[in-house]
Amino acid sequence: MNILEEILEESASRHKSLCPRQVLGSRVALAGAAAVNMDVPRDDKRLLVIVETDGCFVSGIETVTGCGVNHRTLRVEDYGKIAATFINVKTGEAVRVAPRLDVRQRARDYAPDEKRRYYAMLKGYQDMPEKELLTIEKVALTEPIESIVSRAGVRVNCDNCGEEIINEREILQDKHTLCIACAGVAYYKTVLPRDILLFAASGIGVEK
Repeated sequence: MNILEEILEESASRHKSLCPRQVLGSRVALAGAAAVNMDVPRDDKRLLVIVETDGCFVSGIETVTGCGVNHRTLRVEDYGKIAATFINVKTGEAVRVAPRLDVRQRARDYAPDEKRRYYAMLKGYQDMPEKELLTIEKVALTEPIESIVSRAGVRVNCDNCGEEIINEREILQDKHTLCIACAGVAYYKTVLPRDILLFAASGIGVEK
């Protein structure tokens, strides 16, 4: 069993089966880590990976690199794209890796006996040479790596909602310290005031 086969076996163990996106995630991660001169898998925080989607693709990334959101070495910026950026935290070097635009069609050339497109991709993505499968481009981050990684353990409270903010994710606005939600960039909005929700959750005054 070669290295890729071992990686795919481990990735598949996290799912019911192996899928083409797990293969892409694994190939992307192997290429990206090599491009920034990092041995993988890592057990430190020298490698930071930013993925541009969630789902099965990320399983391949995690299996290869050892990076994860629980270690704060993997971040999701959901652009809905099968792509990832690999950053050498020590040197600041960064590359973005993505499948070439025609990989679905090219995959069939490496699985000519496979009539089903899904399985042609599953096999083709494993066998295609890296140069035919992937694009690798050097990139510059739009904010300092220190800001992205931040300092774990730093805590402040939002001047508006009072909730604690960790990892230097506060925003200073008109001399006030605000969480991202209170600064106006929230992914949610409050429907009922918090005290009403807590009152209802306790069961007090709720008709049965």
